[in-house]
Amino acid sequence: MLKRLFDFIVALSVLTLLSPVIIVVALLIRIRLGSPILFTQNRPGKNGEIFKMFKFRSMLDSADASGNLLSDCERLTPFGEKLRSTSLDELPGLWNVLKGDMSLVGPRPLLVEYLPLYSSEQAKRHNVRPGITGWAQVNGRNAISWDSKFALDVWYVNNQSFWLDIKILLLTVKKVFVREGISADGHVTIEKFTGSR
Repeated sequence: MLKRLFDFIVALSVLTLLSPVIIVVALLIRIRLGSPILFTQNRPGKNGEIFKMFKFRSMLDSADASGNLLSDCERLTPFGEKLRSTSLDELPGLWNVLKGDMSLVGPRPLLVEYLPLYSSEQAKRHNVRPGITGWAQVNGRNAISWDSKFALDVWYVNNQSFWLDIKILLLTVKKVFVREGISADGHVTIEKFTGSR
């Protein structure tokens, strides 16, 4: 109950305080990347329940002659890369926090297609609401392996507390300024999860 109240108050406060920034970012995306401004995608939340996640769009919709989207590295522009490195693309996710789909802190919501690939231990990451940031994000973000990421997620689920959340939020602010671990080696985002070995 305390976590949910804290999430709501902080998300509402940040959205209000950063509303001028959000408006400017939205206008820049419209000018540089076109419409739509928001990227929406179904993601699994607590107990694997599906919700629609919101982010600022950071890629072009460029496709090949057959209509298939080009690779991430071909669609990610320098402007989009800057949005990701500063985490400004995550600001619309605060709306998910207000709605109760997400928390400020928790395992990041991944793709729905990954659900059947988790081991029973890895699946524990869905015992809590997914977060805007999390223990894995402040301990390597996208630069660590999937197994390490899931181990950190499950550790958070087993050890979560209000003070741990505060620590993660403070470390997240530091990470945003340092801009570490934004992508995996050889990838502009993160390599696809295909199941643990």
